[in-house]
Amino acid sequence: MYNAIPAARPARRRGARALVAGLTAAGLLLTACGSDEPGDEGGNDEPTAADFEGHDTGAMADYGIGTTFKATEPVEFSLFYRDHPNYPLQDDWLILEALEENQNVSFDIVSAPLSDWDQRKATVIGAGTDVPEIISVTYPGQEVSFIAGGAILPVSDYLEYLPNFTDKMEKWGLTEVIDNRLRQEDGKFYLLPGLRETIRAQYTYTVRADIWEELGLTLEPETFEEFAEQLRTVKEAYPDAWPLSDRWSANGPLEATLNFAAPSFGTHAGWGYGEGVTWDPEAEEYVYTGATDEYKALVEYYAGLVADGLMDPESLIQDDDQAIQKFGSGQSMAIAGNDQEVLRYRTTFEELGTDAEVAMIRVPAGPAGDLYAAGTRIQSGLMISADAAESDHFLTLLQFIDWLYYSDEGLEFSKWGIEGETYTKAEDGTRTLAEDIDINGLNEGAPKVLNVDFGFHNGVWMLEHGSTTELDLSMLRPEVVDFVESMSTKEEMPLPPAAPLTELEREQASLWQTALRDHVWQNTSQFILGQRPMSEWDAYVAELEGMSLQQYVDMFNEAQKRFAGEG
Repeated sequence: MYNAIPAARPARRRGARALVAGLTAAGLLLTACGSDEPGDEGGNDEPTAADFEGHDTGAMADYGIGTTFKATEPVEFSLFYRDHPNYPLQDDWLILEALEENQNVSFDIVSAPLSDWDQRKATVIGAGTDVPEIISVTYPGQEVSFIAGGAILPVSDYLEYLPNFTDKMEKWGLTEVIDNRLRQEDGKFYLLPGLRETIRAQYTYTVRADIWEELGLTLEPETFEEFAEQLRTVKEAYPDAWPLSDRWSANGPLEATLNFAAPSFGTHAGWGYGEGVTWDPEAEEYVYTGATDEYKALVEYYAGLVADGLMDPESLIQDDDQAIQKFGSGQSMAIAGNDQEVLRYRTTFEELGTDAEVAMIRVPAGPAGDLYAAGTRIQSGLMISADAAESDHFLTLLQFIDWLYYSDEGLEFSKWGIEGETYTKAEDGTRTLAEDIDINGLNEGAPKVLNVDFGFHNGVWMLEHGSTTELDLSMLRPEVVDFVESMSTKEEMPLPPAAPLTELEREQASLWQTALRDHVWQNTSQFILGQRPMSEWDAYVAELEGMSLQQYVDMFNEAQKRFAGEG
């Protein structure tokens, strides 16, 4: 959901120095020669060497893996910055001062608030002029709508100038994921994503650990059916409370819960519904997600929880604060959450005077197995404006981005800060946050916060925490590490083949997609709440078929064959 576009353009801000530059560097990639050669139609052909003459001001002659980036002279990059209300931008942040002093980089920042971020981003890029070089916080798929206008750089043309990115992409086995999820119909990709070495689970059910212990219930139920039995046990012991009262239904039904539960049922739902198509490996074709037997099984499970009085029907209509208040006051015993929300729940217990403990359970297995969604090791990233390639510091920008977002040194810097100031590091590599600084509840109650007061641990700089496994786990509380490790034994769902649409196809598909998705979500709610009986599932599927479902799916199957060279 987009908020209204502010009437006035925000003033450019200076002082958000070196960090912004990293994002811009990605954009400069567009300059690569070869893509404009006669007969070059894009695709996966290797680009010829880029000509950086006149575009290498401040660039290092010997930059590579293991090199600490420092521009040979001061450079300034323009950055489109997502300003988060929990840690609003400050010109005097240590991260900016350190980047200016140590990397010789400063920033010309255009900021937009989180509440307007996607709308403002679309407006600024759509204008096509004066687009900042670095465009931060963009999730895979969001870049697609900006490609046709030519305002975004095809960063895949410049991989040889991003040695750390390329090294991790290949070493961590992410080449196929990037090819399948990010490459477009022209064979190029336009987003530099955050990269994770291993899967990092985040969302699950959080439960009243004290009640689970009292009733002898495990925090690692093997199946969703076992979890339902746990809820039934809770209901019998506490008949006046809801075993489960859920949240995150603002834009669709149970978006977080259905997202983390869906893989166990062999499907996609909630936040992970995407374009609404699922690859059927047996039929070797895409099918419409919301019409599959697997999606039906998922919906049927939650409809059963409501029908049996195990889930509060208001879960699909209440706002998050209402759900949290119910959990915090003892009116419910379970709710969806993640490691950060656990801290919020504990604070609510304290505020309401509830003597309670909370813990995250391992997401159970389901009818399809003990599965985790495919392709989640690439995270939100950044785009680079096409105009960045015309700047006199294009190569420098590429080097800086590669260092900050993909080198081991840059990843540690953006996450932990400066050794000796914000943290210390033991001989065995263990990092310890300074006692007067908190983040993620590591030093709860400390007077300073790493992102609020210093600018580190910020999604603009970290590409949603993409990093090595060791670094990713290094800042997690022990309980969260235990949860992540328990989830690491799940099997990743097969990666579906790429099916990028052409510009004309995408325009048509977007019309069908919206109508189909809205019908799926409306009926998902109705089925779960019992407002429509599951016996009408076939009628519901027929309704989807009457909304151009087959034409929509056919478009993806044709695109898949075309991209694979079979069309």
